[in-house]
Amino acid sequence: MKHWPLFNLRIVTPRLELRLPTTDELNELAGLAADGVHDPDFMPFLNGWTDQPPVELGRSVMQYHWRMLGSWSPDNWALHLAVLHDGTVIGIQEIFGKNFAVLKEFGSGSWLGRRYQGNGYGTEMRAAILHLGFAGLGGEYAVSGAFDDNASSLGVSRKLGYQSDGTGRFVRRGKAAGFTRLRLHRSEWVRRDDIVIEGLENCREMFG
Repeated sequence: MKHWPLFNLRIVTPRLELRLPTTDELNELAGLAADGVHDPDFMPFLNGWTDQPPVELGRSVMQYHWRMLGSWSPDNWALHLAVLHDGTVIGIQEIFGKNFAVLKEFGSGSWLGRRYQGNGYGTEMRAAILHLGFAGLGGEYAVSGAFDDNASSLGVSRKLGYQSDGTGRFVRRGKAAGFTRLRLHRSEWVRRDDIVIEGLENCREMFG
């Protein structure tokens, strides 16, 4: 797409494909989120976006996606990619950066439909986004974070080489909760030869 080349960007791993979703796929993702992405008794997200009725939750997924595209600028961007396995949407992997041209730092966030969890997809989709950030965009640092009791997210980060970068506390569902910040320098990143980026050259300038 000439005026929005991000639609031609794809990251492909042996099992997954990451790209902007079509309208139909976005609708499927909204339904997947509405069906649940974590145990109702646990909240893994800072903003608690899943604490909504299913219809509102699904609608918020679509609104967030459109809002990120509509507010995009080279100095402040967030790429909200659908994750597909064998052509089926299974979740979202996001990469975002602010003043990336200067700081060379990017963050990430993600979720998977509950039926697709526990199959190693979380690690593989994070590896894909690290490949985009480091090999594709020339980033120097990847940052992440999770509540201290979010063992799965912290496990993915540590498996991929992130190191502790401090701690903090946030209000979660009205109570204080500990939070761990994580950072990965490109010198500690283990590059994989089986991840391919397609369509980046035509949209590189959009990332600053």
